[in-house]
This record gives sequence, C-alpha cells and structure tokens, in this order.
Amino acid sequence: MSLKLMYITNRADIAQIAETSGVDRIFVDMEYIGKSLRQGGMDTVQNCHTIEDIKYISESISTADLLVRVNPIHDETGDYVSSEEEINHVIENGANIIMLPYFKKVAEVEKFIKIVNHRAKVIPLLETPEAVEVIDDILQLEGLDEIFVGLNDLSLGYGKKFMFELLSDGTVENLCYKFKKANVPYGFGGIAALGKGILPAEKIITEHYRLGSSCAILSRSFCNIDQVKHMGEISKIFLNGVKEIRDFEKEVSIHSTFFSKNQKEVKEIVQRII
Repeated sequence: MSLKLMYITNRADIAQIAETSGVDRIFVDMEYIGKSLRQGGMDTVQNCHTIEDIKYISESISTADLLVRVNPIHDETGDYVSSEEEINHVIENGANIIMLPYFKKVAEVEKFIKIVNHRAKVIPLLETPEAVEVIDDILQLEGLDEIFVGLNDLSLGYGKKFMFELLSDGTVENLCYKFKKANVPYGFGGIAALGKGILPAEKIITEHYRLGSSCAILSRSFCNIDQVKHMGEISKIFLNGVKEIRDFEKEVSIHSTFFSKNQKEVKEIVQRII
C-alpha cells in the first residue's frame, strides 16, 4: 500500500491542486505555543493557521482528508482558549484527523484522546525524548488511530546536528518496531521531490518501506509556494512530483532486496552530512 502523503497549506487553491495530484491529506497547522522558542533561529516553517483556515479548507476539498495539528495540551489563558475548546472548534469546522504535538507524558495523550472522543481520528506526534521514554505506556492507550514521529524536534531534543541522524542511528527503527508490535499505524518525517533533498528522497522513501511506515509529509522543498508563484507551474510540480513518488513506490514495493544496501547508504550519507 502506498504512503499517505500530507501537504501543509491553508490556501484553498493549493489544497485543491494537491488533492487533484493525489495528496491524501491536507494539513492545516495551528501549532504555535512554544514552537518559536524551541526552534528559534532555525530555517523551519511556523505556520500559525487558524480555525477559519480549517473551515475554508474543509469546504474546498472533497477526497483528501483534512488533518489539523493543534497546540500541545494547555489550559486557557488570557488570550487563548483551552485545549478542549480548541479541539472542539477544530472538529466543528471539519477536521477528519487531529494531531497532538510536543507531548511528554502519557496523561497528555490520554487527555487528548478523551477530548476528541472518537469524533475524529487521533495522531500523537512523537517529538520529545520524554515521550520516547514512555512510548510503551502510550501504545497501550485505547483510541490511538496512528502515531507519527516528528524528526525535527526529536533530533533537537537529543542534541543531534541533522534530523535524519535518528533514521541512521536506529532510533526510528526501534520506535517503528514498537509501533508495529502494538499494531498502530505509523509514519515519520518529510520527503522532498525525487532527486532532491540533502538526503535524497529516494533513500528516505525506501526506508519508509523497509520500516513499514504508512505516511509522510511532503516537505516545503517539494513545492515551495513562497518561491514558485505561477499556479500552472505549481500544478505541474505537484502532478509530476506525486506521480514520480508513486512510480518509485511501485519499484520499492517489489524490489525489497536492496533494503539493506539502501540502509547502509543512508548511514553513509548522514555521516558525511554531520
């Protein structure tokens, strides 16, 4: 089965192009609490999408699922609603899947699942060393639909120089083994278009298949709409890029004999990068 591809946007025109091209999930990103502090100075995307964006995108797509990343579990403040109210608004405005970022405790995931209460699918985003320490307990919770490993923040938490070190040092593999054993679908990280990326997308996709992953985010570099403005060119990038990924997946799925070779090459490339 091919990877579920996700693309982050709050623009209806881009969402429709992505959907038509075969992207499975349109990703609206509301997370902002604590993000700039831990990622300050890094070349990372901080989107701060809104409830209005969710409704707007929900009304613009028909076949892709709408995934929304909310904020970490939090209480109400003077200028922002509580997690419960935020999640309720997200569901009311059309989210099919909700992602919880930056949790550290089992109780946070448990509260998240309880608030959603089967009204949407839930995906905890595993991106802290503290969460890794208690992942066995998290996987025993009822109501987990999927789990996703956020390589960027998790690598920061471990003091790594490059986020794909976690792919080469066995961290992701160990987590995937636990997910698979618990029968919880899982994914990790982002991928660029084929032939692109400091660690080539082909290498990462092959690792997804070797490790049994079921989803990945199309990274900003797959189609950077801050740099590409012409809608025809954006449409071409999506149509060609997704098709190339799907064609490559077909090759990987029937030629698993080179998994070991690819794994070795990933380790060598990451070592050169760091």
